[in-house]
Amino acid sequence: MSRMRFGWYVNDWANAAFSATVLTVFIGPYLTTVAKNAADAHGDVHPLGLSIRAGSYFPYTVSFSVLVSVAVMLLTGTVADRTGRHKELMCGFAYVGALATMGMFFLDGDRYLLGGALLVVANIAYAVSVALSYAFLPGLATADERDTVSSKGWAVGYAGGGLLLIANLALFEGHDALGVSSGTAVRICLASAGLWWALFTLVPLFRLPSRAGATPVAARRPAEPGKPAAGSLRELARTLRGMRQYPLTLLFLAAFLCYNDGIQTVVSQASLFGSEELGMGQTALVAAVLLVQIVAIGGALLLGRIARRYGAKRTVLGSLVAWVATLALGYLMPAHKPVWFFGLAAMIGLVLGGSQALSRSLFSHLIPAGREAEYFSVYKISDRGTSWMGPLVFGLAYQTTGSYRLAIISLLVFFVIGFAVLAKVPVRRAIEAVGNPVPERL
Repeated sequence: MSRMRFGWYVNDWANAAFSATVLTVFIGPYLTTVAKNAADAHGDVHPLGLSIRAGSYFPYTVSFSVLVSVAVMLLTGTVADRTGRHKELMCGFAYVGALATMGMFFLDGDRYLLGGALLVVANIAYAVSVALSYAFLPGLATADERDTVSSKGWAVGYAGGGLLLIANLALFEGHDALGVSSGTAVRICLASAGLWWALFTLVPLFRLPSRAGATPVAARRPAEPGKPAAGSLRELARTLRGMRQYPLTLLFLAAFLCYNDGIQTVVSQASLFGSEELGMGQTALVAAVLLVQIVAIGGALLLGRIARRYGAKRTVLGSLVAWVATLALGYLMPAHKPVWFFGLAAMIGLVLGGSQALSRSLFSHLIPAGREAEYFSVYKISDRGTSWMGPLVFGLAYQTTGSYRLAIISLLVFFVIGFAVLAKVPVRRAIEAVGNPVPERL
């Protein structure tokens, strides 16, 4: 068991490089700059014949990638549960994402379409790979261990992402001494995340079993010989219909999809907000995200300990209150004051890992046995790097107002609604309804 847990932890260590270095720090400001290089006299770019502001290109691209990834995740999750090849599919998508990320080295000048295409491929592959990794949690921990195991996995992920960010910060700060431009340094940093992802994915590839979840092999539904795709499509339709049998699971999922979409939008758009609205330079942005990574390690472990005493649900609710306060601080924050921006980063880090890790462990209790990958594929619609409603609202708010402050405060609605819905979920009844053992403290 310890061997498998180690492989699962290292998988978070591997893919966190994409989340931290690419999505959270470099790609937003850099792709926006590339789009502005290609913009017309009105500041618009025209992908696929559409006219959009160059400043909205990145959030719109993220939203598009997630909308496409929804179908890919659902179908892949169904195939994984039918065939039992969770690990092979997880690592296969990880390497597709890693290659697309390494391809970002060639993003320069006004090649915003290339940047958008690579981001779409990488983000879809990332989403599918992580969704499949979540399916391993029920088989790696008992009901009473999952909050701790999930929190440790998140902490290891932030440690890995933070370590690479330290190296990238040193590279970016020393680019003059190395004889490269700032743009070239950014492209090297982007490519390094893909290389890191590919290298450390070797560990889960050799440490994890092929099948995820806690259901014995004999109890799993066999694939139809010769018709895997058709059978998987039928099974997917059956799964989506079958979810209606568990309305309390769907209620929790609705709450999570709402509040976590807000969380992910704050994370993915923070660098854009910092650079365009608060006047932060690239060095300050990287340092702030590095601070988030470091604080999030302790935050994930701290909220995991709090959950053992007060229950995961109440701990997550408390973290949502902290997120509302964080958005309010961001809206009121003065420009060109790095110390305030670092304070905002510390607040984000304190609640970021814990709120997500505990949500993941809570949801693992609400899944019927044998359907882990399918259900976590739905769950992953709004998780690290795969939110779509929030970036869409953020992009539309900026499109209509021209203010990133109003765009960031528009995300309050996700936290308020998510809190209200989660507060109404009777978690114990929801776990009993799917036939899973109820942990001692919820």
